[in-house]
Amino acid sequence: MSAPVYRSLAEIPAGLGRTVAAIGNFDGVHVGHREILRAVVREARARGARALAVTFTPHPEQVLMPERAPKLITPGGQRLELLAETGIDGIVVLGFDAEFAAMTAREFVERVLARGLRLCGLHEGANFRFGRNAEAGVGELAEFGREFGFQLTMHDAVRVHHGVEVSSSAIRRAISEGRVNHARWMLGSAFRIRGHQMRDRGVGGKLLVPTVNMAPYEGIVPAPGVYATRVRVAGREFDAVTNVGNRPTFAGAGFAIESHLLDFAEFEAGEMPQVEVVFLHRIRGERKWPNVEALKAQIGKDVARARRYFNRVKI
Repeated sequence: MSAPVYRSLAEIPAGLGRTVAAIGNFDGVHVGHREILRAVVREARARGARALAVTFTPHPEQVLMPERAPKLITPGGQRLELLAETGIDGIVVLGFDAEFAAMTAREFVERVLARGLRLCGLHEGANFRFGRNAEAGVGELAEFGREFGFQLTMHDAVRVHHGVEVSSSAIRRAISEGRVNHARWMLGSAFRIRGHQMRDRGVGGKLLVPTVNMAPYEGIVPAPGVYATRVRVAGREFDAVTNVGNRPTFAGAGFAIESHLLDFAEFEAGEMPQVEVVFLHRIRGERKWPNVEALKAQIGKDVARARRYFNRVKI
């Protein structure tokens, strides 16, 4: 079931009634986010209210600290799709700009939570902060709740394998270091990127070669290296070996995300087919080979390791 997306408070229907919500960036929509949103849905059902996820565009750090803003785990519409899968009744996307950032904590509660969302319940993690210069935290939020008629429920961080605390920043760090298995534990599913095949790489009425190069991608990508992946292109799905990096064996080749499709068969692709690359396992890091023959030999070894992985692990 899809959830409606409201691009401003003004778009929220007047007849929606009272709401229970969680507010955050929800980058990655990881297992911690999902636990909070499940609690939102449970409370909303018990109260006869509507369950909402409230998020922002662009990411606040892109406005407040653009030089330090992170590459996103789920850029574009991916985040909204994942939020809709949690069972909530609607998604509110608030535009974040300098004017929004200048609101005091009280203004935020009055304008957004009380009048805009008509909250009766709010769920947040213990590190949630809001208002100008992040002036207020969950203690102040609980006090505002008593004043404005909503109940705050706080959630501790979720921990996964060996006590690892789940957060979007921890997931970004794991991805950037090539630890896609660790990212998978925290996300609840394998990390994936989605885009289009490069226009000058075998695109046309058919996909004729077993290699797909992805067009430039705006989100975070794994550390340079070779990965066992699952690639979905033009409605077809393949086990694959994907190279992420600058292809140092070829001078000036530049950065690419290039997937070699296993067990390939020619098929109709259409113009600029959509590509999704699902990163399952890191085979090795990127390195420069002395010549093309050595690279070809290594590619054969990479493919063999990938096949062993796919034979061993059910995806």
